Amino acid sequence: MSSTGVAAVLAFSAGIGGAVQIAVQGRLGERVGSLEALATAALIGGVLAIVVLLLVRGSFSGVGEAFAGPKWMLLGGFMGVFIVFAVTYAGPRIGVVATTATLIAAQFAVATAIDRLGWFGVERIAVTWSRVLGISLLFVGAALTLRR
Repeated sequence: MSSTGVAAVLAFSAGIGGAVQIAVQGRLGERVGSLEALATAALIGGVLAIVVLLLVRGSFSGVGEAFAGPKWMLLGGFMGVFIVFAVTYAGPRIGVVATTATLIAAQFAVATAIDRLGWFGVERIAVTWSRVLGISLLFVGAALTLRR
């Protein structure tokens, strides 16, 4: 399978994982508290990431290089914690579908701005009417999922 195919399968799998995560984290948050569920997920994720890093790379040297680089590149870690907290809190309150739809609509809107403006060093990509229409429809869909 090509690297594009592997990337597509991973992205699709992450979508599945994200929906499962919203449901599971929400239930854990209801049981032990949202912050406790967040800490538990972060701890398990951190341990798993360290184990995989050691198995695949055999060292922590890349982590040191990450911390030595531009500090804005560490924003992903903060965003990951925020996202897990947000879905843990929102899932039980608005449902898995509404949480997922709202998250995705916001992701698309900000991703469009990132692409258009070339933020974070990404290649600039023009905003087309079809993209604007697609994002608008996502927001309409997300708003509709909030209605029960």
